[in-house]
Amino acid sequence: MERFYDAIKNLPCHPENPVPEFWLGGTMRVRKKVEIQPITAETPVYSIGVAAQILNVHPRTLRIYEDEGLIKPSRKGNRRYFTQNDITWVGCIRSMIHEEGISIPGIKKLLRYAPCWEITDCPREVCEPCTARVDRAVPRTLRVAGDLEAEQKAKEKDIALHQTSQNGKSGKKTTSS
Repeated sequence: MERFYDAIKNLPCHPENPVPEFWLGGTMRVRKKVEIQPITAETPVYSIGVAAQILNVHPRTLRIYEDEGLIKPSRKGNRRYFTQNDITWVGCIRSMIHEEGISIPGIKKLLRYAPCWEITDCPREVCEPCTARVDRAVPRTLRVAGDLEAEQKAKEKDIALHQTSQNGKSGKKTTSS
């Protein structure tokens, strides 16, 4: 029996003869450093069940909104994950449907011609800090069709015009240089 214990002591994994750190089962294992990312309004963290519970709707409702193209949740595999902005936007959709009486096809059509803050007539103090704004509208400024850069510049010009018109409505004077 003593020979047996002597044989075990000579094994590299015996407590009296510890395993070298670089050798674990014949392969070298390196621990990955995990970076903790801050959760922002654009971070997809809510599963469909949790999002539905927050919004007090059935998960099928969120699937319908996705099928209709009103929301686009992130996907990991076959699971949907919603951001805080998605939750806020669905709240706006629900108010348009239930308080304003606008149908889903009506909302889709309106979004082609105007950004969400114009459809819902959001006050400036609500619209400016909102990170869930949806602007799928075709720019009103003339541009070359099919030119993405021109379309982006036209969209920026439309937003600038909207902001100056809002400044005029609120009694603030804008200075031009």
